[in-house]
Amino acid sequence: MAKIYLALAALLLSGFIGAPACAQPPGAADVDLGVRLKDLESNPRQMEAVAKAGGKVALFCANCHGDGGNSAKPDVPNLAGQNVHYLLEQMRQFAEGRRKNSEFKQRLIKVLSPDEKVELIAFYSTQNVAYKAPPNPALARKGKDLYAKNCAECHEDNGRGTQKYARIAGQQPIYLTTSLKGYRDGSASRINRQMAVSIEGLTDAEIAAIVAYVSSMN
Repeated sequence: MAKIYLALAALLLSGFIGAPACAQPPGAADVDLGVRLKDLESNPRQMEAVAKAGGKVALFCANCHGDGGNSAKPDVPNLAGQNVHYLLEQMRQFAEGRRKNSEFKQRLIKVLSPDEKVELIAFYSTQNVAYKAPPNPALARKGKDLYAKNCAECHEDNGRGTQKYARIAGQQPIYLTTSLKGYRDGSASRINRQMAVSIEGLTDAEIAAIVAYVSSMN
């Protein structure tokens, strides 16, 4: 696996040095990936085939986001089971520089062809999130009520979100904690007024309870 990472890194590096700033094929920006993904969602057999191809594209991403999109790093988010159109929007934000917390990721997204982007999204969206039982069931029970009050309107009762809002069920606890505190305190790398308003005034203890509940949702 290490050899694969090194080979991919060398390939990416050569692309950055030897290619123009945008390495996508001509006309790539005109491809409506959203339409292609909607078509895939309505065709499970085709989605399965495209997702299989995406598993190869995802080899390099696994270094941070884990095999199958279940991160082994508590501060790095899971991508498994994430909503198709939410994943596409995050790719667009990285490519356009609207998300600036990872220059490497911005460059990586730009190097991917439209087909590779669709394959990668299909792969992650069809993976199962590894269930983690709450280490503190009592704290998770407290978090359930807080979640219903502050989070469920956008992320749904089951935490799986919508096309617009991320799936957060089963997400990494430290990543969730950092994100929630960042939105609350205005220190997050992304600005989301709706998130900030929803969790305004929550204490660290209340955030810990929400995280305990959300990270254990299946």
